[in-house]
Amino acid sequence: MTKIWFNRWFSVAYHYIHMIRSNPDQQPFVFYGTHPDPNHMHLQACDYAFVEPTVKGAEYVQFCLDFCRQHGIDIFIPRLHMYDIAEQIERFEAIGTKVMVCRDLTLLHQLMNKHLFYEALQNTDVVTLPSYRVVNTAAQFKQAYEELTSEGNKVCFKPTNSEGGMGFRIIAERSNPLEEMYGWVTLRTSFEEAYKAFSSKEWFDDIMVMELLEGDEYSIDCLSSAEGKLLTAIPRRKSTGRVYELEKIPALLDVAERVAARYRIPYVFNIQVKYNRGIPKLLEINPRMSGGLYISCLSGINIPYLAVKEIQGQSFVVPEPKFDMQISYIEQPVVLKSHVGH
Repeated sequence: MTKIWFNRWFSVAYHYIHMIRSNPDQQPFVFYGTHPDPNHMHLQACDYAFVEPTVKGAEYVQFCLDFCRQHGIDIFIPRLHMYDIAEQIERFEAIGTKVMVCRDLTLLHQLMNKHLFYEALQNTDVVTLPSYRVVNTAAQFKQAYEELTSEGNKVCFKPTNSEGGMGFRIIAERSNPLEEMYGWVTLRTSFEEAYKAFSSKEWFDDIMVMELLEGDEYSIDCLSSAEGKLLTAIPRRKSTGRVYELEKIPALLDVAERVAARYRIPYVFNIQVKYNRGIPKLLEINPRMSGGLYISCLSGINIPYLAVKEIQGQSFVVPEPKFDMQISYIEQPVVLKSHVGH
């Protein structure tokens, strides 16, 4: 029976574990999960759950190796510290553990730092980039803001090494502060507020100041072979509220083909783009299962399971995805299982 381990993942790994488990081939799997929070949601889908240590670098990799060896893990699907793990992938293979991670260390390092990947994409025809500047002083921030606005852009910023929406802010004139206290929490901040915050330190970690993309946002969930050949791509548009739409957009499918052809990212990856003035521009590429992949899989393609089949070297046929679908989701209460070890 194949043993699969998800280390510290997002809560949505709960869905991916169930999708692999309820596969149409009735292949049996045993799932292991680890997380510093013993009540984390993805542990609830696992057969065996453990609290993992809050360590980094070589110490974390050693924990992973020891865990795989102790539990006889066949397939390791990491999210946390992917680069450190990929650096030592031969050590995992030596103990019989396959690791679902990009083996190209230069590419993986670039993908995990937005600035480095944007630089690598310069002067290529893979995907259009937004106008941007990378800054780490208040003076540079001010200059970048002035240059971008002089080009007719609205402006936003985000740390170059953050995931998802962490640290993302839109620079805009603030409405009445008292009125805002009665409304929703906002991502907007004024230039003056941001400049004052950045001025509180002589130097700060890299911030990307960029053109605000105001059109539709798409995530393109991609399944590829172990060698990085694209097998399927599913564009998913964030609509209103909790509604998503799966749409067959030829321009976005072409982006997925070009990304795959150039970078050969294996197994599963996600491309995020946002339109501005009719042009899809890159936000980021994630070399892993995305937070919304379970929505894209309602196209009829069980991407997590097919990725597991691919890493096992099993043959399969990828069905044609179903498009023109509107999808949403609701919360579901779950009674927590007390099955976490140490």
